[in-house]
Amino acid sequence: MGITNTQKNNINDDRSFSVVLPTFNEKDNIIPLVEAIFMAVPYAEIIVVDDNSPDMTWKVVQDYAKIHDNISLIRRIGKKGLVSALNDGIALAKGSVIGWMDCDFSMPPEHYVDLLKKIDEGFDIAVASRFVSRGGVEIITGSPDTIMTFLMSLFLNRFVRFMLDSSIKDYTSGFICIKKDILDDIPLKGDYGEYFIELIFRVKKMGYRIIEIPYLCRARTKGTSKTGTNIFHYLKKGVKYILVTLKLKFSRIKKVRRHHG
Repeated sequence: MGITNTQKNNINDDRSFSVVLPTFNEKDNIIPLVEAIFMAVPYAEIIVVDDNSPDMTWKVVQDYAKIHDNISLIRRIGKKGLVSALNDGIALAKGSVIGWMDCDFSMPPEHYVDLLKKIDEGFDIAVASRFVSRGGVEIITGSPDTIMTFLMSLFLNRFVRFMLDSSIKDYTSGFICIKKDILDDIPLKGDYGEYFIELIFRVKKMGYRIIEIPYLCRARTKGTSKTGTNIFHYLKKGVKYILVTLKLKFSRIKKVRRHHG
């Protein structure tokens, strides 16, 4: 694996906050997204983890980081995958609170203000949810990307809620703020989005305080979906979600945890 880093840190807030952005072929989205995050949370540290994108996403970020503070790049050569990218970014992050999100503008970065407010109120984990009151998904007619993602997420969430803990509404969110030291207790495991099911279920069972806030998931306007381009891609990934759910259903999770301030 080859990794090159560009690091600049100038955090001047009492509650340090790092955002990890895993990217692959997002050159048209990444800089507008970074700037939107800085607009919402000016003191944030942003870590872009790029899997050596053929469209040169990593080069766009590298050039941007030369003249802007608080942004770091991990360019991964010979290594790929959503969960491993998140873990590499988390390992580099200096914030006491970690956030992450998709990089296609489906998740409005201004919601980090609301998520961080919940952390300040005493919650350990704040999740942006499509399936709580006032949450939702923007469906664009003729957009199979949006429609298929929504239908798969809706089905999987109903299945997971039935099998595990129905008090959690969005087990496939992927839009979160969480205290970093919790990830020492519960490291991210998996390959794709199924990691979120295990993370959320375990934090709830171990007694951490979790809250969901509503958001409207937008349709991608640039680039292509990483979930898939046809029904077979969606089904292949969906099987992993179901297997993780069944594993958790029949596993024993200790309901004890270390104290986190």
